Amino acid sequence: MAEPSQEAELSTRDLCYRYGEQWAVDDVTLKLRPGELTALIGPNGAGKSTLLQMLQGQLTPSHGEVLLGEQPIRSCRHQVALMPQRGRIDWRFPITALEMVKLRHSGKGAAVDRDAKAALASVGMEALGGARLGELSGGQQQRVLLAACLTQSSNTLLLDEPCSAMDPPARQKVLELLRDEAKSGRCICLSSHDWGTALQHYDRVIVLDRQLLFDGPPQQVGPQLNELITSRSGWQH
Repeated sequence: MAEPSQEAELSTRDLCYRYGEQWAVDDVTLKLRPGELTALIGPNGAGKSTLLQMLQGQLTPSHGEVLLGEQPIRSCRHQVALMPQRGRIDWRFPITALEMVKLRHSGKGAAVDRDAKAALASVGMEALGGARLGELSGGQQQRVLLAACLTQSSNTLLLDEPCSAMDPPARQKVLELLRDEAKSGRCICLSSHDWGTALQHYDRVIVLDRQLLFDGPPQQVGPQLNELITSRSGWQH
């Protein structure tokens, strides 16, 4: 089976996932395109993490499918990188920040060390490459996870709450980095609770509450989202 090209779209069709009797994601159809920086927003329990895990092939949908180009994601999931939430990682593991990034690198030889150091530098963590994971703050740990994701050869990056524990300067640095990565042709989709930033700085905003509510450029989604926030409990931010 042929590998999809690096410019392939990541798409879903009628995507659903159920935990027991509860639908976490219900009938979501969308396309994520190379060169686009997309924010996935919604309240707690909206299914954002579940959707990202299905997009990367970690979870098998209860119904529907995920395709990279024309190939099922299960056959080419190595071409899609997922940065998990910080809380899903055991930070007591006795390795350094640099060693963790190198573990996720998709290459071999001298390039691994060089690229890992460059990735840490790109997120402002070059001075802490020798620090143990447990010695880092929450925001620093998130930047290590992002650096590890960036070293992979994947053209599509899915980032689950990458900036939630970062201070404003670190968030701004990461946002600028992700925009540059998208401009280089990567497809980037990140979940976020920072709706204001999503509506001001991203190319596209997807609003999810188990079902796909809105999907479009910020100037189109913003008024729709503001109207929804005023009418629905649990949506205040």
